[in-house]
This record gives sequence, C-alpha cells and structure tokens, in this order.
Amino acid sequence: MPSSSSQPTPSDDGAAAAPPRRTRTWLNLIGSIRIGQALITVVLVVIGTVRATIDGVPLPWTLAVSAIFLGWYGGGLLLGERTDDRRLASWWLLGLTLIWAGAVAISPEYIWLAFALWLLAGFVLPMRWAVVLSILILAGVIAAPVLHHGTTTYAYVIGPLVGGVFALGISRGYLELVRDGRERRRLIASLVSAQEEMSALQDELARTQRASGASAERTRVSRDIHDTVAQSASSIGMLSRSALESDADADRIRALEQIGALAAEALADARRIVNDLMPAELDGTALADALRRMLQRLTAETGIAATLHADDLPALGLDAEVALLRTAQSALANVRTHSGAALVVATLADAGDAVRLDIVDDGRGFDPSRLEAPGAGGGYGLRAMRARLRELGGGLDVESAQGDGTALSAYVPLGAGS
Repeated sequence: MPSSSSQPTPSDDGAAAAPPRRTRTWLNLIGSIRIGQALITVVLVVIGTVRATIDGVPLPWTLAVSAIFLGWYGGGLLLGERTDDRRLASWWLLGLTLIWAGAVAISPEYIWLAFALWLLAGFVLPMRWAVVLSILILAGVIAAPVLHHGTTTYAYVIGPLVGGVFALGISRGYLELVRDGRERRRLIASLVSAQEEMSALQDELARTQRASGASAERTRVSRDIHDTVAQSASSIGMLSRSALESDADADRIRALEQIGALAAEALADARRIVNDLMPAELDGTALADALRRMLQRLTAETGIAATLHADDLPALGLDAEVALLRTAQSALANVRTHSGAALVVATLADAGDAVRLDIVDDGRGFDPSRLEAPGAGGGYGLRAMRARLRELGGGLDVESAQGDGTALSAYVPLGAGS
C-alpha cells in the first residue's frame, strides 16, 4: 500500500485539469518510480522462487509462497488507490513482512525480497518506525543463512546492510519528490487563481474607467455647450426680440448681422466641442486678446460699457486658458442676461503663483447662497465654472448682494494644465 497518506499520490489534491508541461513531467517521473518499484518486487519474487526451486524446495511450496506474497502486495497497491488510511497501510506492511518471514523460513533465497520491504518501509511508515522495521528485516536477512546452513559470510552481512540503507534512502527521497510535486501543484493552482482574480480585477477596472471616462466626457460636453452654444443661442434670442421691437431698419439689419455672426460662432463651437479642440477664441491668439474681443462684442450687442485690465502673464497651460476663457464667457452671459448692468470691468492679473480673473459689474446683484441649490431657478453656469476650476487646482469666489452688483473672482495655479 505505498500510496497511503505517508506517500501522497499525484491525484490527491485539486490541481488544474491540464497542468503545465513541467508539472506533467514531474508527475510522470513519480509514476515511473512507482512502476519501477512494483517491477523490482516482481523480479525479486521470480528470482527467489527460481533459486529456491533449484535448491530443492518443492515447486508447489515456492509457487504458493510467491502467489501469497504477490497477492498481498498487489492487493495493497489496489487498496492504496482507494484509501489513505495510514494505520491500515502500516498493518498491511506488517502482514507482508510476516509473509516474507515465512518465505525465508522455507528458503533463504527469499531474502532477496527484503529490498522491496525496505522500500515499502520508507514509503509507508514514519521515519522512526521505518528504521526499526528495517533493522528487524536486516536481522532476519543476516540470520537466515545461519539458520539454514549453519554459517554465513561477510557478503551476507555487508550486502544486505548497504542494500537496506540504499533502499530506505530511495524511498525517503521519493517521498520528498512527491511532496515537492504536491507543493508545485498547489503553487500553480494558486498562481492560476491569482491570475484569474487579476483578470477579473482588470476587467472591473476597465469597466470603471470606461464609466468614469463617459461621465467626464458628459461633464465636459455639458459645460462647453452651456458656455458656448447655449450662450450664443441666448444672445440670438435677445437680439431677435430687440429686432422685432425696433422700428428702425438699420437696427434690424445690425441685429440680423449679429445673429448671423453668433450662429456661425455657435456652429464652430459645436464642431470644436465634438472634436475636443481648443476654443475658437484662443485659436492662434492670447487669452487677453480673446477676453478683449468678448468684451467688445458685449458692448456692441448690449451697449454695456466694458473694460479690460490685463497684466503681462507667464505662459499658461491650454487647460488653464480654456478654463478662464469659459469662466469669462459664462460670467458675461450672466451679466448680459440677468444683471441689468451698465458697466463691466474685467481684470486679468498675475498673482505670483496663480493667474486671477476678476469680473465686476454694477448690476442688480443676487443672493449667492442659491448657487449651491441646483434646480429650475438656474445656477448651473456658476457651479460648472467652479467645478472646472477645481479640476485644475483653482477656485471661484463670488460676492454679490441685492442692488449692489456682482464681483466674480476665478484663479488657477501656474502650470495647471498642459
């Protein structure tokens, strides 16, 4: 019963159904050792039977002893494939040893089978008991010639001693191979499990990144639409109403020209939003020049006096320029639509480690506490400005009161945005 718990078999634990090539080679080696052990036992039984028969032992006796030994041995192998009861394996080996002792009592030629018993002792028993049984078997091997022939030689002592040590060493080494193979399979199963878990985590991360990217893209598009296309549409609405209310053909023509320009600009902004390009106002120009043109347009369309004070600024990243430009667009759209102001003053200043944009009007003002309460009453533009600036490490401050105008201050740190 060499495949008991003291001699683990390659199929004991749940390794992968298709182990890698190196693992299969290892398992083949272990299986070859077990087959070799069984073949050695059969060969030794045949040798003992033939030599005992030649020495004059009746053939029925030798055949009966050989059949009993091989039957017990083969039964143990078959039983070992179905159970790993260590105590049962120990009793099986003890029974096989007693059968061997009976065979040696019939003929000393059966001492050859001691080699197979030494192998099995190392396989089945703990090391301590394997050594004890091996010593007892060695004593039987040495005593057999004396009991049968009345004498012995050094060969009958030194040969079995070397053979017993060799066999015991082989069996213990085999067990180490089996344990190493089991550990290899455990590690491979652990690696496969870790790889599957990593693959699942990567899939989850990819799904999260896709969802995050989609959310960021929706946020970008909604902000840009609010700051560009929506503002242009609002201005077109105001100009169309003023044109309808005016009796002068010149005012209507001017309003239609402005509506046409705003429509073309809105179309360009829509295309650039889809393609995620820089704002048309920054295309080939500086931020201060873009702000100045926006203020001039505000004056031309609404009559509100607008002034820009701009410092010489260090180089800004594109993201920072876009954020400040969109903030100015949204703020001026609020001035145009809600403030009723007569004067707007914009300041673009170098604040040392940041760039600050201040826009102040003398309009009717509002309650800033409503900014944090989204709803049908508006406030999306200011919340979008604040969110865009915070993404770059900047911020937005708003001061206003009913009848006292509005002051808006936006800032981004230098180096924010490539």
